[in-house]
Amino acid sequence: MTDNRELFASCLSGMEGQLAAELKDMGIRRVRPLAGGVAFFGTPRDALRACLWSRLASRVLLVVGRVSACDAHSLYDEAAALAWEHVVLPSARVAVHATGTNEQLRNTRFTALRVKDAVVDRLREQGAAWESAEERPLRASIDVRVRDERATLSLDLTGRALGMRPYLPHDASSDAATETLLASGALHMANWRGLSAAGAAFIDPVCGNGALLVEAASLACDRAPGLGRVEWGFQGWQGFDPAEWERLTAEAHERFAAGLRCVAGGAAEAGAEAAAPDAGVAPDLQTVRLVGASASSAAVARARDALRRAGLRSVASVELFDMSSIEGLVTRVAAVAARQSGDSAAAMLVACAPEAHAGGKAAAQAAGASAFLAACETAPEGARFALIDCGAAALRFPREGAEHLRVGAGRVASDLRVFQGRPDAGTVVEIPDSAGGAPHRVRVNDEASVQFASRLRKVLKERRKWAAQQGVTCYRLYDADLPEYAAAIDVYESALRPAGVRFLHVSEYAAPRSIDPQKARRRFDDILALAPVVCGVRPEHVFSKTRQRDKGGSQYRDAGTSSYVTTVAEGGHLFEVDLAGRLDTGIFLDHRITRGLVQRHAADARFLNLFGYTGTATVYAAAGGARSSLTVDLSQTYLEWADRNLVANGFDGQEHRFQKADVMAWLTDARRSGRRFDLVFVDPPTFSNSKAMGRRTWDVQRDHVELLIGVSRVLSEDGLAIFSCNLRSFKPDVERLSQYGVLLEDISADTIPADFARTPKIHHCYYVRRGEAR
Repeated sequence: MTDNRELFASCLSGMEGQLAAELKDMGIRRVRPLAGGVAFFGTPRDALRACLWSRLASRVLLVVGRVSACDAHSLYDEAAALAWEHVVLPSARVAVHATGTNEQLRNTRFTALRVKDAVVDRLREQGAAWESAEERPLRASIDVRVRDERATLSLDLTGRALGMRPYLPHDASSDAATETLLASGALHMANWRGLSAAGAAFIDPVCGNGALLVEAASLACDRAPGLGRVEWGFQGWQGFDPAEWERLTAEAHERFAAGLRCVAGGAAEAGAEAAAPDAGVAPDLQTVRLVGASASSAAVARARDALRRAGLRSVASVELFDMSSIEGLVTRVAAVAARQSGDSAAAMLVACAPEAHAGGKAAAQAAGASAFLAACETAPEGARFALIDCGAAALRFPREGAEHLRVGAGRVASDLRVFQGRPDAGTVVEIPDSAGGAPHRVRVNDEASVQFASRLRKVLKERRKWAAQQGVTCYRLYDADLPEYAAAIDVYESALRPAGVRFLHVSEYAAPRSIDPQKARRRFDDILALAPVVCGVRPEHVFSKTRQRDKGGSQYRDAGTSSYVTTVAEGGHLFEVDLAGRLDTGIFLDHRITRGLVQRHAADARFLNLFGYTGTATVYAAAGGARSSLTVDLSQTYLEWADRNLVANGFDGQEHRFQKADVMAWLTDARRSGRRFDLVFVDPPTFSNSKAMGRRTWDVQRDHVELLIGVSRVLSEDGLAIFSCNLRSFKPDVERLSQYGVLLEDISADTIPADFARTPKIHHCYYVRRGEAR
């Protein structure tokens, strides 16, 4: 265990300097930061220590060799020439992962396969015993990194990424691992070394799943982040010394037990908990100095469970707190720290990671940022403040006065900031409580946003009264009533599991080019900060879709990053909606009356739903007594969604069918085969260039004549079609349609619900009947 080996510790980009400092603190001297990690030389003991103790590294790799990657043959030959028999245990299964490409090696799976062949062939040639995979419980993971015409081959000593802490659930996602690394990076930047300093305290005002709190408590108690982990990549390494690993882990257990006693004040149960991490007990709230808070009971439960699995439940508390009362919690924790230290100016670290990587959850991020600022304002003099900002928090924090580090790239890009003084709190406005309680203090970008709050509060009072009278639970609340605050806000109320929970769906309208995009962005941020407070809706129940300019024009973002599915009721029917995963939720609220018309005309009808989407109109037709139904759409995803909607309402018979097809092509075939329907609902998109349509595109203004002629030809003699579209400038070619015997009756004004009265052109709607061709 004394010979030096070449090693590489990977990390999130931007964190290389911190990782290098961490490795030096472990006593490793030959350290060189590189892009994406740190190269270092150390003994096998150093490698094991890095695996056990590094809080910032993603993986620790043992470099085996560098080989030619100019082509597949050279890669195989030179990889097979390496002495793998001195690296990999013969009892280990070999797995290979490759990254990077070049002109000759364009497929990473092929690259990995060639290296695996080379390693296995070399081991066989050297006489290694090669049992079946089932008889080889250990795993040796080989990392291949191709750059230009060279490849670096390494043995992954960690196996599962180090960010996957033992306290995380076994099925935790890669995002959870990223959050632990970001948390450790922020704590490292803030120079958090735990509670060894008298009076030190830590508080996370929006602790989410608890990663930041657990990492802070681990540091405070000197708990090795890898302690308790069972499976490691180095178990398939020839250089692994189990006795040395036993000594390292025994030392780590002793340090953890001592840290627990120090933080818990020498409580007898602290040592017992170190030996049995699952036996966590709740701390004494009168003495605890490590505290996390959340307004979500589910998040509190998850965070407490993480603390329990880490063996830290006795020294850290997670409490259910409304964000508006976070100041009281901070004051209490500061008082505990001051009492224990005898110093009224107790040191405190306030740290926050509001809703990391939560697509479409900008309102929750804004509320988290606001709670963080409230905690900062209340913290005692000398406190430090750290923020993990994942780039989507509604309140943008200035970089001035803060140590700033950009970490990660793409979806996981984040800013780590440690403020030298209290961060700027922005403009604070007071908003009356919707239930008559104490007013809420909300931080906004512009004090004028209080006008938006006043307008929303007024409309909310009127709209809730109207909705209760009409028995409507999903409705349009706000529709750019103030042009400067250009957004649509819809209310959705869940009908099942649990019933009565209200959600807000906020969609930004494209701002005119004359408006400064940054100004429009700040106004939309204020909408997201104010809407949940005015409406009395939890911030995590607000879903937003924001616009960004792209090559194809103004496009939405935060749609499709994740899903949040619930069930709502309309007209006595149940419908599945996805509030986060798609731009449209699965039900068009402005067609509430139109769907009622379908039900009214559906008795004993053969019903056809073209561009069927999620089948909401089909449900209404079935409820109206339709003899049969056929729902046609080009998307299999929507057809399956439509099927679930019908089944949820008890319509699962063979008379209700679905067909995946291009509507225009389907109509041609239906006309030729003589198919007839008594009631047809047609609600086409404004425009489509779906790949499934081939070279053809769809434009409702251009193509509606051809569409409606086709629809009229599949109508029965006295049949009725209901045609609608949401192109606001739509003008039907009545003259041309009449030449082909297609009669239109404009019923648009009668189909606009009261909650959409401000935008009467939200859709156009017509009855379509057969007439005499001219």
